[in-house]
Amino acid sequence: MTSTEPETARARVMPPVEAMLRILDRNTIAYRKAWPLFVTGFLEPVLYLFSIGIGVGKLVESFDYHGQAVPYAAFVAPAMLAASATNGALLDSTFNMFFKLKYDKVYDQMLATPLTTSDVARGEVAWCLARGGTYSAAFLLVMLAMGYVTSWWALLALPATLLIALATAAVGMSLTTYFTSWQDFEKVTLVQLPMFLFSATFFPVEAYPAGVRWLVELTPLYRGVVLCRELTTGLVTWGSAFSVVYLLVVGLVGLGIVRRRFDSLLLT
Repeated sequence: MTSTEPETARARVMPPVEAMLRILDRNTIAYRKAWPLFVTGFLEPVLYLFSIGIGVGKLVESFDYHGQAVPYAAFVAPAMLAASATNGALLDSTFNMFFKLKYDKVYDQMLATPLTTSDVARGEVAWCLARGGTYSAAFLLVMLAMGYVTSWWALLALPATLLIALATAAVGMSLTTYFTSWQDFEKVTLVQLPMFLFSATFFPVEAYPAGVRWLVELTPLYRGVVLCRELTTGLVTWGSAFSVVYLLVVGLVGLGIVRRRFDSLLLT
């Protein structure tokens, strides 16, 4: 064997974009028979919009938002848009990822190919973005059809939901790498439901006491609600800029944690 043969025998390094596309393709194929679950995932925010946004909207005429009266349904709708992105990213970054990591050993199989742990982390986050973005795009069309999009700023709402999905996926995947059993997912539900109900989704954050308000404003969903609400109403402030930076930083830091945890769990 010549000195060049070991080099030739080595598996080629797959470019990051190609690796991400391969993982996206793999997940798309895996969902072909489970497409009803994928399609119906965005219905929960839609039902909340109809039941609370429109139903309660008959009783609550409007809220004062940045000095302008906003109809209650138009106030709730962008919050449901942010929730759509969160819902889309959360399922795959927690329950589905745990099954693939602990039981199906999908990631071990991936690492038997030229893929690296960084490729796997990026590919799974990208899939969460694709799912969250799909839910958000469908919900945005519902908002448009119902007349709850009143500004050209709303063109940025879909990219904004991808940031929400990024932060959600990164945090969800990071936490899931520490889970050891299905019982741990009770903690996910324990956090998810209060965050959904109290992240200024149905009433202004000013309704909270100062201490509670500070805690709410630190949640990714609240930052997403602020961003989507300001973009769809056209009442944009520096709060949107802060939300963009916040969601991006949370997403990138979480992605780094996931990669290091994959190194620890899958390479040892």
